[in-house]
Amino acid sequence: MVTRAVLIDLDGTLIDTAPDIAAAANATLATLGLAALEIGQVRSFIGEGIAVLVRRSLAARLSAEKVELKFPAALEAFERHYTAMNGQYSSLYPGVAEALGAMRARGLKTACVTNKLLRFAEPLLARFRLLEFLDTVIGGDSTMAKKPDPAPVLEACRRLGVAAQESVLIGDSAHDARAARAAGMSFVAVSYGYGKNDDLGSSPARSFRQAVKRLDSSL
Repeated sequence: MVTRAVLIDLDGTLIDTAPDIAAAANATLATLGLAALEIGQVRSFIGEGIAVLVRRSLAARLSAEKVELKFPAALEAFERHYTAMNGQYSSLYPGVAEALGAMRARGLKTACVTNKLLRFAEPLLARFRLLEFLDTVIGGDSTMAKKPDPAPVLEACRRLGVAAQESVLIGDSAHDARAARAAGMSFVAVSYGYGKNDDLGSSPARSFRQAVKRLDSSL
């Protein structure tokens, strides 16, 4: 079937957001009098939304009982710090803007599908001038469930007016792969993001540009 639309993950696929997220997580821990985490450890927490990331950050420093006690204040603090830091230390992965432009030139419809809350995702995409390449953005609060549930990718297809079978999802994690599979669409993995390569198949793309080329050999 001909590909008519490309859905794309954000964190670890379009933009390297780990530095911002780690800074906000460590600022949150500091407000609670807790020691900072290494950026690599925080990076491993990314992908399932803010609440999961905050819980995992607390669990690295506290017992399970104390995590639940501190969670509400920590979540509020993280959202406050991340609002201030969103995009400040992040960077666009090489070739992203050019590859998105190539897709648009071919007439492909495009959507960003992320577990990041929409109020954080849209300003971040705007900061890096990516909104102009996207027809719609689906955030972690745009549907009742987040990836790996297929609901977000199916909502993107609905908004774009295409069938799931006519779409491809590009992402860096097992959650992206599972969401695509559950929706009945193709999946192209990238190896440079935050997911474990063992979850991404035998030959994930080494760059976003290479991932886009796999959609169609003439891209």
